[in-house]
Amino acid sequence: MNPGITKMTNFGRFKDQLFKSVIMKSVTGVLLVTALLASSCGNSKAKSDRDQATKEMVSGLEAEQPKIADNPSIPAAETALVVPSESGNDTVAAKGGTILLTKTVFLKKVWDYEKSPQQWVFLGNRPAIIDFYADWCGPCKIAAPILEEISHEFAGKVDIYKIDTQKEQELASVFGIRGIPAFLYIPANGKPTMTSGIARSKEETKAMFVDNIKQILKVTN
Repeated sequence: MNPGITKMTNFGRFKDQLFKSVIMKSVTGVLLVTALLASSCGNSKAKSDRDQATKEMVSGLEAEQPKIADNPSIPAAETALVVPSESGNDTVAAKGGTILLTKTVFLKKVWDYEKSPQQWVFLGNRPAIIDFYADWCGPCKIAAPILEEISHEFAGKVDIYKIDTQKEQELASVFGIRGIPAFLYIPANGKPTMTSGIARSKEETKAMFVDNIKQILKVTN
């Protein structure tokens, strides 16, 4: 595994930045990131002032990631299959399987940042991983079935969530997601940790996820 693939970021300054976001929302309405979709998961620059505002508000959670781009070059037919469930109920999670998050489910199951913008308050029953993805992203399609497999191996111990950054742009903006795939590791206690990227092979990518589950989430299978 290439040790440079995954980059950890500090969550320490995030609450102050998010507070600015909530204040802005109360004046200007819901802030949506204008996700820039280009031919790969990598290197196009943000074109709008909203991207710059998002960067400032969530600088405490910035991971070194490639840019989300325009003009996807990967056909939708090649998108990896996931098993979404918007219910987010504990029965589904306990049996394994990835759960697709909307903002509504996120606020109920993960963190209600509208009620506690200055403090991370995890609402889940188990440690969790959130996969920020898009259907056109090649590395995301590699990670998806691996995480699905891991969700069954760690069923009842770790919840695996997915957020479609194209549909849930507000959630992407809250965490400063400007490139994908990005993964938020949420321990049962303590602050979450963001990582980005996958390893060189499927085997190494799975090993990366398992290692991070053990080291960051303190969970063993």
